[in-house]
Amino acid sequence: MILAAESAERATAQAMFQAGLAAADPHACVRKYLHLTDAGIAIGCGDNLRSGTWRRIHLLSFGKAACAMANAATEVIPENWLAAPGIAITNYENVVAVNKIQVFGAGHPLPDQAGLQAAENLINRLKPVQAGELVLVLVSGGGSALLPCPVAGVSLADKLATTQLLLASGADINQINCVRKHLSRLKGGGLARLTATADLHALVLSDVLDDDLSVIASGPTVPDDTTFAQAIEILQAYRVWPQLPDNVKTHLRAGSRGLHAETPKSGDPIFENAGHDLIGSNALSVDAAVAAAKSSGYAAELFSKQLSGEARLVAEQLCRHAVTISRDLHQPLAIIAGGETTVTLRGTGKGGRNQELALAFAIAAETYGLHCGWTFLSAGSDGRDGPTDAAGAIVDRGSLTRIRAAAIDPTAMLNDNNAYPALDAANDLIKCGATGTNVADLQILLLHPNA
Repeated sequence: MILAAESAERATAQAMFQAGLAAADPHACVRKYLHLTDAGIAIGCGDNLRSGTWRRIHLLSFGKAACAMANAATEVIPENWLAAPGIAITNYENVVAVNKIQVFGAGHPLPDQAGLQAAENLINRLKPVQAGELVLVLVSGGGSALLPCPVAGVSLADKLATTQLLLASGADINQINCVRKHLSRLKGGGLARLTATADLHALVLSDVLDDDLSVIASGPTVPDDTTFAQAIEILQAYRVWPQLPDNVKTHLRAGSRGLHAETPKSGDPIFENAGHDLIGSNALSVDAAVAAAKSSGYAAELFSKQLSGEARLVAEQLCRHAVTISRDLHQPLAIIAGGETTVTLRGTGKGGRNQELALAFAIAAETYGLHCGWTFLSAGSDGRDGPTDAAGAIVDRGSLTRIRAAAIDPTAMLNDNNAYPALDAANDLIKCGATGTNVADLQILLLHPNA
């Protein structure tokens, strides 16, 4: 049973989450940075504009926000300027028809055959690109999995097995992408190599900490300063090297000996005609959630714009911080964070990093004695947390009671990485469906004095 006061707090937390999503609306972000002028197309914001009299514009869009971003671009670019049709590659949940665009659905978080075929179509579409033309690339989170294009000698199954091992190992997104880049023809500047004869500009919706363009979708249009040797070190450090497919190990070893070309580095001439704009990010969504908190009458505290680390450990850190604050709490407070935690799989259950973070927080709140009124939300901006239909979860002081009333041991479920059924029993899952954007995760903790 959820009390009326808790229900109101849950609604407030979800409204703050929605404000964060609105700040990452991919359609609005593209329209802010793409303009039709008397002289042609201008790209950028404010006084920082790039313009040109390009004969043709090749439009490529990939990531979880690909369709919304492509739709915005086609509203600006005259149809006769487009090298038709453009391409959009997105996860199946976000597939919608876009005028003048060929839309492909593909697998996420694990790549599939449909994504490989879409990547091959993209490569073929770039073969006629010439000088004096523009390749406009719209990039959003999820592009790494959605655009799989393994190097020669490495199959999609090989790359899939490698990705699965890394996802289960607790490696962070930077480390996973380092490996992906060195197994791909498109990632790590590979797409820029294919378009070097033309002008290139990318509008990027960031889903990573620090908004590092070389990490978002594994940086297909920007330099990559990681190496084959670093990719091997990561795989060995997380103890997955012995389990890798032989083709992957052979390719990486050969690359580390200089037998395969490295990814293009900073200063490479292929980037002379390349430009980029960061049009949206998790940090901007966090700012919007903070503003929404203040407009709802809460004092607001930014806990982190770079939240990372093992989800259950992050939950404990956040809880201990809240316990300290609650000892001298005189007004409602919203503690807000954004980023992307990780989960090291130890069990065989169902869940995702946000669900694990939420369940771990509820357990920590009981363990450490968070006695004030509290409501905690953790959810992915894309609407999908791990391989589940939930974006995350929202927990409160009654969550563990509701879970135990269903004859479920919350600690045992957490230890089995099985947060989903526990939170489902408490009616704590957030199921909003695919949102059409992706700027990592948001965490919102509401504290109330004397409750």
